[in-house]
Amino acid sequence: MNSRISRPVSMLAPAAFLALASCINMPEHAKVPAAIAAPAHQTITLETMASGFQVYECRATGESPARFQWVFKAPEAELYQTAGNLLGRHYAGPTWEAADGSKVVGQLVAQAASPDDKSIPWLLLSARSTSGKGVFSHVTSIQRVNTTGGKAPGSGCDQAHAGRQARVPYTATYYFFSAKP
Repeated sequence: MNSRISRPVSMLAPAAFLALASCINMPEHAKVPAAIAAPAHQTITLETMASGFQVYECRATGESPARFQWVFKAPEAELYQTAGNLLGRHYAGPTWEAADGSKVVGQLVAQAASPDDKSIPWLLLSARSTSGKGVFSHVTSIQRVNTTGGKAPGSGCDQAHAGRQARVPYTATYYFFSAKP
């Protein structure tokens, strides 16, 4: 496996995955909100669990250079197959990269609030591009559901902290879709 794949959260990943696997009750896929439903001509080809961080940066707002806020920068997470095997990683782009070298880069289509108001939203993304030959080669859509954590900090961002980063732990389930045969 490429050593870059396990770099972002490798020290936390095994414990975080075990905690994730033991406490999440997977909802039926049909219960995903209509706003983020994948197109009917697509089918789920892969389910992964992610454990890592949502990275935010303290920046001045565009409206007022004297006002500061946490701005999302990138995800940093490891992806696990449902059996617990490390599959790859998720990072800026947003990009999902498998150990087999295949990648998919997504583009936001829609979002829905998480049932847990302390967690980041659920998303539907379309595949903007794919590369390599492997598990992500034919992905057409991606859903992020079952999120825990990951929201931007509620405080600590002001002029004195401009440029500071916050790494907020999160977990999620990602469903990858491809065109039906």
